[in-house]
Amino acid sequence: MAGVGLRAAARRCLPRREHGGPRAASSSPSCPGCGPPGPGAHCPGAPRSAPAGGAEPSAHLWARYQDMRRLVHDLLPPEVCSLLNPAAIYANNEISLRDVEVYGFDYDYTLAQYADTLHPEIFTAARDILIEHYKSLLMKIDAFHYVQLGTAYRGLQPVPDEEVIDLYGGTQHIPLYQMSGFYGKGPSIKQFMDIFSLPEMALLSCVVDHFLGHGLEFDQAHLYKDVTDAIRDVHVKGLMYQWIERDMEKYILRGDETFAVLSRLVAHGKQLFLITNSPFSFVDKGMRHMVGADWRQLFDVVIVQADKPSFFTDRRKPFRKLDEKGSLHWDRITRLEKGKIYRQGNLFDFLRLTEWRGPRVLYFGDHLYSDLADLMLRHGWRTGAIIPELEREIRIINTEQYMHSLTWQQALTGLLERMQTYQDAESRQVLAAWMKERQELRCITKALFNAQFGSIFRTFHNPTYFSRRLVRFSDLYMASLSCLLNYRVDFTFYPRRTPLQHEAPLWMDQLCTGCMKTPFLGDMAHIR
Repeated sequence: MAGVGLRAAARRCLPRREHGGPRAASSSPSCPGCGPPGPGAHCPGAPRSAPAGGAEPSAHLWARYQDMRRLVHDLLPPEVCSLLNPAAIYANNEISLRDVEVYGFDYDYTLAQYADTLHPEIFTAARDILIEHYKSLLMKIDAFHYVQLGTAYRGLQPVPDEEVIDLYGGTQHIPLYQMSGFYGKGPSIKQFMDIFSLPEMALLSCVVDHFLGHGLEFDQAHLYKDVTDAIRDVHVKGLMYQWIERDMEKYILRGDETFAVLSRLVAHGKQLFLITNSPFSFVDKGMRHMVGADWRQLFDVVIVQADKPSFFTDRRKPFRKLDEKGSLHWDRITRLEKGKIYRQGNLFDFLRLTEWRGPRVLYFGDHLYSDLADLMLRHGWRTGAIIPELEREIRIINTEQYMHSLTWQQALTGLLERMQTYQDAESRQVLAAWMKERQELRCITKALFNAQFGSIFRTFHNPTYFSRRLVRFSDLYMASLSCLLNYRVDFTFYPRRTPLQHEAPLWMDQLCTGCMKTPFLGDMAHIR
């Protein structure tokens, strides 16, 4: 698309605002975010109430606003959209696959990717179990423990921002003691961290909504426990396993790609192991469907019903060998043999028997706490997170609407920061209008991902609490294991250098405001 066409598309995504009041024609400024040049002009300038040349301050601000919009459109080339590849692997930490000798895998949502049609099945079964037996908010929190306003729900109904703030003592902040707990379970808040959480969240919301809609009193702690127990029973009773086993073509995705990944690694001399909480009969049927009857020959060690995350911390549970029928053997395990199946055990015996230690081991899983946290923090393994939602989020990021909305939002934020030195009455009205537009843009960008909660990776601008944990507990993250097929087995992943706030690369909002200093100390001098 030609540049003119791109800008036209941008105007469709971000309609130009027409504001009343005079618009003074201005001479070319020294930079788009500063006033017109003159004797002693500098960037950033001293606090001022009126621009040079006699123009009204509000007219000057709107002129800068229009300059900024033109600059933003000119800065975005036609190829700016679709820059990100949904099948790429993204690095939080530098890692060379050349150094990785041993690859480990979880099963559910790692080796086996499941279709979204599984979620309604889990929801319905858990609902039926709950019916037989029988402050509450669902919300999104950023990396600094602040609730993203507009994402708090009680049942299916949004909770007003004022009520959320009142519930937490006049602040959006969630105290650390409520969120502490290594595995994401504080005394009053649970973090939903994987795709298996979706049916549980939906059921919890629907049940709360039913109680509220019918005026029924309920204890939040009891309700939460009952819903959690109902979801757990779907797994414990084997209902989910039965659905998948009955129709693997319907529920299991990318099986051929999983086979290609495993075969390729083995062909290059890598050792493989599997540690899963699922039972052997279920894993065996799924792997036969994806890989073939001899799937165990690809793995040096296979461990089922491992009981993660306690597998990584509890030294007391020994390994037990299983026969082909799933019956337990009584003999003591002194070595882990290829082609055999083992149950439970613990990581400390695993390390002792295999001598697979440190950064030469790369383990993939879909749950940051249950799969990855202990391995990275306590044992120094390299880790890879499987985030199925990543593929959809990248496709949204690649759209023109998102790219233009976000770029203009960043530019407008920089303009607000730069122009807040104008404090006369008319200028304050202009700044208030810009603030309102910025908030509208943030809501539009959020809704592109999900109308209720937005992106799983960001609040309006901060990383989410999930993102913070993702960076902490994983070296790599990707939408599916098949992304490995796009890279050589000796490929080195380099994370992007993310600028710290005190460092001086050129961010988009700085380019748009035309000022390279961060923060604008000259403009803030009068405050001190």
